[in-house]
Amino acid sequence: MRGTAKIRIGIYGYGNVGKSVEKAVARNDDMSLEAVFTRRDPNSVTPTTGVKVVPSDEILTYKDKIDVMVLCGGSATDLPEQGPEMAKHFNTVDSYDTHAKIPEYLKKMDKNARMNGRTAVISVGWDPGVLSMMRSLFISSVPDGGNNTFWGPGVSQGHSDAIRRVEGVADGIQYTVPSESVLNEVRDGSRSEYTMAQKHRRVCYVVPKEGANRDTIAGGIRNMPNYFVGYDTEINFITAEQMHREHSKMPHEGYVFRNGTTGTDERNHMGMHIKFDSNPGFTASVMVAYARAAFRLFGEGDHGAKTVFDIPVSYLSKEGRDRLIAELL
Repeated sequence: MRGTAKIRIGIYGYGNVGKSVEKAVARNDDMSLEAVFTRRDPNSVTPTTGVKVVPSDEILTYKDKIDVMVLCGGSATDLPEQGPEMAKHFNTVDSYDTHAKIPEYLKKMDKNARMNGRTAVISVGWDPGVLSMMRSLFISSVPDGGNNTFWGPGVSQGHSDAIRRVEGVADGIQYTVPSESVLNEVRDGSRSEYTMAQKHRRVCYVVPKEGANRDTIAGGIRNMPNYFVGYDTEINFITAEQMHREHSKMPHEGYVFRNGTTGTDERNHMGMHIKFDSNPGFTASVMVAYARAAFRLFGEGDHGAKTVFDIPVSYLSKEGRDRLIAELL
């Protein structure tokens, strides 16, 4: 570690998450944003802070100038390629959120980070991330019971990105909508563990490219594994003007519940609810906190890939451990 020098942050990808990371770094006075890296023409990218924009093919020239690279690509196609490659050269943080493939992704990131003496923090944000920690805490505290997580109503960045990758799609957004009936059952104390498809439906708004076949697009979305297969999926085709007018904001929320018993059948209901105006905004804030943790772990020689389960909460804060204990414990 470099004493009291600021943590030098790089941003790889300047979409919704990348722009939000830029704002989040500006709110942390122990960090400085060194550069934004993009696959686009750098002249077409105009960061609000005026930070330097660098073509992605020049990223390795910054190996000694960046303490933590925040990877802001999508989970569908970007991070599976970018993450393992960047972990060879930088300490990294990402928000990889394809839940079913996280163990596989973790192994690749861990191998490359360890071989090159780097620290990579994966799958951080609100879920996976904050809600993951709550699920673990609730299960550990009340082992005899049932857990349920509900997402929404709100915009899923990962699913929206996946829609935009479908051939024939010019733009798209997906809202995850929880089932009110199942949500109420859990609030009333049900210990049943419902499947994600039982608990949610997916509502998509799609701007098709000119001449694209809408049936083909709809099939490509509904048959996408890990994203839409098995879900009640509603697809609405709209114009680019409607998309801009009606779907430019990205709010979201989520719930984690556990109903169970302790002692002699003593009932326990545990819950957490988060709600935010901007999905990428909150995700970025969590990623930046874990960038601080990645920097500290690297400084201690703790290399390899880490998840939220592996990192002490105190490593996320710029405050010292003693102050956290005095003020928050």
